[in-house]
Amino acid sequence: MFHVKHSCDTADERSALVERYGLASNAASQLRALLDTLEADPHAPTTVRDPHEAVDVHLADSLVALELPDVRDACALADLGAGAGFPGLALAVALPSAAVTLVESNARKCDFIRKAAAAAGLRNVQVVAERAESWAEGVGRCDVVTARALAPLAVIAEYAAPLLRDRGVVVAWKGRRERDEEQAASRAAAELGLELELVVPVAPYTGAAHRHLHVLRKVAPTPERFPRRPGSARKRPLGAGKRATSDRARD
Repeated sequence: MFHVKHSCDTADERSALVERYGLASNAASQLRALLDTLEADPHAPTTVRDPHEAVDVHLADSLVALELPDVRDACALADLGAGAGFPGLALAVALPSAAVTLVESNARKCDFIRKAAAAAGLRNVQVVAERAESWAEGVGRCDVVTARALAPLAVIAEYAAPLLRDRGVVVAWKGRRERDEEQAASRAAAELGLELELVVPVAPYTGAAHRHLHVLRKVAPTPERFPRRPGSARKRPLGAGKRATSDRARD
């Protein structure tokens, strides 16, 4: 059964996140603004709008990527399939000196992300209303590309590889580890100039289980034939094998 927190509990959890990751003094108020925007907008593109739940499901789950040095050190980060804006918006709060681009093809979702970013006073955020495969301006410019609840790993790798600088990383949020998905991702990575480097178990909040961050690093130039046409990565995925689930497991 879901445990309902009081408002003071939510404030305490925001403060705990700020302390856990050593964030700037204004980060707590910015995180609060993101939660308030979710709660106030009945059309927010997520089923998790209540701040008592969203502080975990959206904020803590996003900020756990700060446990990776590559994310903490990023100067240019792109969040693909940004949806309601996570992890991108939360990471923009945490990394005020980084340029954070949220790439989302749905115009309504982009409008919400812009609204939330403005409410939180995030000046380091850009919203791009395009598919990842069509974002030509991002090619070769990103230190980190993130993807949460987006697609199988092989598909995420294909979306991200052209966008990465040399030695940049893809960070994908996943639930339980799936051998077939990881093997397909490794085969796809070999075609894309990537290497599946790490699978890191994480515990973003109390009660979270089976969370993992998958890290793929760019170790060679991505062939010029990538990106393929929009939709091709899903229809004809690299590293062909068993099709994996697109979302993180919910426990």
